[in-house]
Amino acid sequence: MRLLATHSVQRRDGVASLCLYHGDLAAIPPDEAVDVLVVSAFPDDYVPTSTSLIGALHRRGISVAALARDKEADLRAAFSSWISRDLVATFPDAGFRRIVCFESSSHAPPPEAVGDVFRALMPFLLGDPPILSIALPVLASGHQGFDPEVMLSAIFNAATHWLAAGLPIRVIKIVVQDAVQAERLRQTFARLSSSLAAPQSGVPDDTSSDARAYDLFVSYSHDDTSEVDGLISLLRSTKPGLRVFCDKLVLNVGQSWQAELDHALESAATVVAVYSPAYLRSKMCIEEFNMARLRHREKPNPDPQADLPPVSFAPALHAKPSVHRLP
Repeated sequence: MRLLATHSVQRRDGVASLCLYHGDLAAIPPDEAVDVLVVSAFPDDYVPTSTSLIGALHRRGISVAALARDKEADLRAAFSSWISRDLVATFPDAGFRRIVCFESSSHAPPPEAVGDVFRALMPFLLGDPPILSIALPVLASGHQGFDPEVMLSAIFNAATHWLAAGLPIRVIKIVVQDAVQAERLRQTFARLSSSLAAPQSGVPDDTSSDARAYDLFVSYSHDDTSEVDGLISLLRSTKPGLRVFCDKLVLNVGQSWQAELDHALESAATVVAVYSPAYLRSKMCIEEFNMARLRHREKPNPDPQADLPPVSFAPALHAKPSVHRLP
C-alpha cells in the first residue's frame, strides 16, 4: 500500500494518526497489518461482487457471509455494524484480526451513519488484545454508489472527532483502491486536514479544575426531562452555585450545538448519566457516555475502581431513570 497523506490528532496520551493510502485492502502487506478491517454492505447482503471489497476477500478465501453467520457481536440495531470473531488462527496472513461490517439502513444514509462504525468499536477497544489500528475503504462509495468525496469527508470528520475525544486507536488507515480516485481524494483529504490545522479560538486547552466551565454535565434522554428537572433542582438546593450543563438550559437555537456539547463534556468536572430505557436506546446518550468514559480513562491518575465498562446494549433493567456518576 502507498501512503498518500497523514493527519495527526494530538491528545493527552500522545498522537493518533489518520492516514490515506492507495492500495488493496484484500491484500494488506505484513508491515501494514491492522487489528480490524471495516467493510460495508447492504443489510444482510454479502454477495461477493466483482468490484466490492467483500468480493475481493471472497477470492482470497475469506467469506464475509460465513463470518456473518458466526458473529462475535451484532450491534446493527443500535449502530449499523457487527464484528467478527478473531480470524488469526484461521487466516494468519490476512493482514487483520477481525472484520467490522458496516450495514447502512434505509432511515440513515451512509454519510450520516458512518460515525456508527466508531461507536460500534467502543465495546471492544479495551479487550484482550486491544484494538489499536483499523483499516477501511471509503465506505459505501463502491457498489452502494455514494459520492466518494462525501463519504471520505464523513469518515474524516467522524474519525478525527473520536480520536480527539480519546478513542484508544493509534492509527486509522483509509484505503482507496481506484488509482483515478486516489489523487482526487488525496486533495480532499489535504483540504480537510488543513481546515483543522489552525487551533480553534475560544476553547481553552487547560481542563484543570480552575479552567472547568461546568461542575456537572447531565447526560439524559429528553423522554426523562421531568425526572432530570427534579434532579437538577435537588442538586442545586444541596449545593448553591453548582455550574450545571444541561442542554435545554444552555444551548441556543441556531448555535453550533455539537461543538458546544463536546466542549462541555471536555470541561466538566463530573458527568452524571441518567439511565433509563430511553437513554439506552439513544445514540446521542450512549455517545455522551462513551465520550465521558474515554475522558475519565485519560485522567492523569484515574481511580482504577471507578473505571466503568462500556454501556451494555441489553434491555434496560430500570423502569424509571437511575443515575450513574463518572468522576
